[in-house]
Amino acid sequence: MNAEQDHAPHSRSRPFGAGILDEYRTFLHTALRHPTMVGAATPTSSAVAATVAQVVPSIGEPVVVELGPGTGSLSGAISTRLPAGARHIGVELGEELVEHLRTHQPGMEIVHGDAGDLLVLLDKLGVHRVDAIISSIPWSLLVDDTRLHILRQCTEVLAPHGAFTALSYLSARCSGSGKHFHQQLETTFDEVLTHTTWLNFPPLMHYICRRPI
Repeated sequence: MNAEQDHAPHSRSRPFGAGILDEYRTFLHTALRHPTMVGAATPTSSAVAATVAQVVPSIGEPVVVELGPGTGSLSGAISTRLPAGARHIGVELGEELVEHLRTHQPGMEIVHGDAGDLLVLLDKLGVHRVDAIISSIPWSLLVDDTRLHILRQCTEVLAPHGAFTALSYLSARCSGSGKHFHQQLETTFDEVLTHTTWLNFPPLMHYICRRPI
């Protein structure tokens, strides 16, 4: 898939209330048109965003990649934690979501592309090592080979000290695809930790993975 990079982030701002309404409008419109692309019931809560952002380095000049940032419900917490000189890159497949992110997340470098082409997309940006990968793509809706293909690319570009994270509904953890995904993480990383955020509806499981095998 061709990548379309946003070199000039949109500088226009909107009132907070309008931004929230626009986020839900964009989310629901995309979910109805492309349910397998979103794979969620609602945008992720601020409680989940705060937990996810803990793996983001707050010193140095880190590179953080979001896979499938969607409407940017995690992006604000990530951007807030990032130090000056950091790079925050978002890889998003949905065209409407890309336009939404360009309007509401001016600090993020938006790439219109597929997570399955991660290495090619990052190479075009001159990025060969990242410090954290935060993924919101619907892992449980992907077939095993596709999940493994994306995971292998993540481990190849992840710095030795870096962290890979993934989100999954707690209910999906018991499904066949959810179990397979957990097994793939266990065989891909030396450390796989889980954290459940009950303050999200539905509750979300947060995987934190380190040291690719």
